[in-house]
Amino acid sequence: MLDNFSLMIHGGAGALEHIKREGSETDFIHSIRRILEAGRQILAAEGTALDAVEYCAAALEDDPLYNAGHGSVLNEYGEVEMDAAIMHGHGLQAGAVAGVTNIKNPIRLARQVLEKSEHVMLVGKGAMEFAKLWGIPMMTDDYFVITSRIQQWREAQKAGGMMLDHEDAEPQRKFGTIGAVAWDCQGHLAAATSTGGIVNKRWGRVGDSPIIGAGVFADNTTCAVSATGYGEQFQRTVLSKMISDFIYFKGMTAPEAAAAGIQYLVETLNGLGGVIVIDRQGRCAAGHSTSGMIYGYIQQGRESICRLS
Repeated sequence: MLDNFSLMIHGGAGALEHIKREGSETDFIHSIRRILEAGRQILAAEGTALDAVEYCAAALEDDPLYNAGHGSVLNEYGEVEMDAAIMHGHGLQAGAVAGVTNIKNPIRLARQVLEKSEHVMLVGKGAMEFAKLWGIPMMTDDYFVITSRIQQWREAQKAGGMMLDHEDAEPQRKFGTIGAVAWDCQGHLAAATSTGGIVNKRWGRVGDSPIIGAGVFADNTTCAVSATGYGEQFQRTVLSKMISDFIYFKGMTAPEAAAAGIQYLVETLNGLGGVIVIDRQGRCAAGHSTSGMIYGYIQQGRESICRLS
């Protein structure tokens, strides 16, 4: 078993006061730690960074605490419509899907796009046909449509607009995206991001999560990044790639690049969100402009740390 690896995961950013009011902090901390420790086993056994981020993202998708996979929010039709992307820092390999339905783990479908197709992104009907071709597990609607999300959807419809995950009367609530980044024993980096999007979203809206360079990026020469926040702002700034560029062109470390990226997001768009970053030396960092973020990490094989801050 080796310990020369790093792993980070996140479960979204935003104002987390409602989690504290509901007394569910322990649920989130236990979930993050459980998934981190399972990811540790993959990397310690010389598994790849790509395998680790796929596993962790899928585990987050399976947990209804998060707005991805099983816990996804509902669109204007009361349906779940999901986006995901995965990227390997070796050769800049990437796969992404957008607007998919009934896929148990969209991140696993994105991995198949990376490995089994000549494309980077598949959407809608075509992505679903590709999923059937490769035997990706699917679930019926009742697996996805959970009680708490129905209530959110009804509130959004009553208000006549779209809402971010867990948003209600408060101006800033939790932004629903999950993600993972890893650095393995061979020095490879990988990143994954997945989401159910925005409550009551319309017109086939796609956020930053499946967009390479916006919601996800990995390059062995720089870093791996997974983002969470107001998707349109991350698309406009191409923030994940910008963080990589800070390392490549300015020689920044992961903490420096994460801080610089969030500073740019705020200065240009007064943007809301957060990022997790691991650089090519295995240094971990998180940054956010929201009042809180849910994340955890294992830096260079050490003890796992989980934060709800």
